[in-house]
Amino acid sequence: MQRTTTGTSLCRPQKYLGTKGLILLISLMGMFIPLSIDLYLPAMPEMSTYFQTTSLMVNLTLLAFYFFFAVGIILFGTFSDKYGRKPILFICLFFYMTGSLLCAFAGTIHGLIGFRIIQALGAGGVMAISTALVKDCFEGKLKSKILAVVQAMGVLAPMIAPIAGALILRVANWRVTFVVLAVIGLLTFFGVLLFQETLRIEDRYHGTITGSLKQLIVVGKNKGFSSFLFITALIAAPYMAYITMSSYIYQSVFLLNAQSYSYYFAVNSGLAVLGPILYIQSIGKLSPKRFTWLCFTIACVSGLCVFLFGNFSPLVFLICFVPFTLVEGAIRPFSTDILLEQQKEDIGAASSLINAIHTILGSVGMVLGSLRWENMIHGLGILMIGMTAAALIIWLLVLKNKVAIKGIN
Repeated sequence: MQRTTTGTSLCRPQKYLGTKGLILLISLMGMFIPLSIDLYLPAMPEMSTYFQTTSLMVNLTLLAFYFFFAVGIILFGTFSDKYGRKPILFICLFFYMTGSLLCAFAGTIHGLIGFRIIQALGAGGVMAISTALVKDCFEGKLKSKILAVVQAMGVLAPMIAPIAGALILRVANWRVTFVVLAVIGLLTFFGVLLFQETLRIEDRYHGTITGSLKQLIVVGKNKGFSSFLFITALIAAPYMAYITMSSYIYQSVFLLNAQSYSYYFAVNSGLAVLGPILYIQSIGKLSPKRFTWLCFTIACVSGLCVFLFGNFSPLVFLICFVPFTLVEGAIRPFSTDILLEQQKEDIGAASSLINAIHTILGSVGMVLGSLRWENMIHGLGILMIGMTAAALIIWLLVLKNKVAIKGIN
């Protein structure tokens, strides 16, 4: 086994990438969704004008991406349990690069929406397999730290992406953003060429393709897995509502230009890196149960602040929303670590469900964020409070009924 810098073993040695190269590759794969969404956020108002369409139609490029991202997660994550991680990664990257290039040359808003679907299918598979690789290759506390590190590096993408997108708009149009995404896909492709398969043939699922998909049901029947997944994934809904609404809140409500908006968005995304760091620091100091309570409490308070004070100024709105961003950044690696511990096999299926449920609930948040709120900031606050309250109610029911969750009780 290859030794890591922490003195623990890498379960599946990587001759060409090494431990650091593998972590970097997994981190890059984890950036696909924030890059695919956030890079073109500053251009959304311009795209409405370019295609002579409504903001709702432009928002559909986000919604369609997010929905079919979940489909890609479910399909390709489970297929990787049957055929291995590497060949499925190549297929997913082909979809992603092809979809990105087609988006760059889209002639209509309907064409753009269709090409985003192709891009999303590939991105979903890449994301699902990136999570499975963590379980394949790392164990124990090192696995927890790797999940947090990958999440922390992943939040760099939404910090950099809108600023880069705004800079692109200064010298080119929105089409170039999709060319950039295709290039990122190509760089990942070269990394996968060096990657050595981590799922041994004897550990793969040997049934039919249909049977492979049925493993999702097998994993989902684990009450501890499914209940804790749904509870923690509810936090994704208001966060993705913010992603959908942010450009309109900052540019239409607070009357900022695209560049200024990108700075506010980047600051919030940059502070998100503290979420995984706080999770790492909490390991061994707070029990998982107390950490869960703390996250829900902070999320609820943040929602109340956004509702009551968010209209005052863009800075106040940012300050009110940042605590929710920290919670979203912390609870994702925390919950993923707990959830992966519920399964000894079918890791691709488990990874698919983890990412798919987060994505589906995120899509719900994006739909709710796209509604015609009389006051968008109040609407966002209501979504934050409502979804957190729903998570708390289900959490209390789970504790009351003593549902077995390994690592929690």
